[in-house]
Amino acid sequence: MCIINIDITCIAMNTTSVGVGRIKLSDGTTLKQKILIIDVKEFGRSPFGGVNFDVKAIGGIATETVPEEVKKLVIDKPLAPPEPPTEGWEILDIVEQEPAEAQEIVQSTKGEFIIRVIAEAIMASRNTLYKVPSDEPIYSVSVVHKISWKPKR
Repeated sequence: MCIINIDITCIAMNTTSVGVGRIKLSDGTTLKQKILIIDVKEFGRSPFGGVNFDVKAIGGIATETVPEEVKKLVIDKPLAPPEPPTEGWEILDIVEQEPAEAQEIVQSTKGEFIIRVIAEAIMASRNTLYKVPSDEPIYSVSVVHKISWKPKR
């Protein structure tokens, strides 16, 4: 889909500014996930309430708990380089997930809408050739943002 920004800005009325979720990995690690809606702009028309929205969201992950046996894998490893390493990655299964969800109410030319962003993890991996300053492996998670809106009733 081609997005063309038109200078019609929606005004945020009510924000659940940060959505928090959890991701449990097959090595026993639990990651905390956050999502935040940065900006919403109205543009064009759609069959979904008669309006399109350009939604900008940002998110991130952090380790919440890492089992001691996993930390022992990296205790003598060097700190991770500034650029992500190219070798040493192993894919982990996502065994449980509570996706992060943020929502915001915006005023548009078609009335008030509830904008919702759900951040869902779809792949995860770790690298035990290096460690981060907290003596944990490097984790990487691929996340998709599911964006939807509906008129506020």
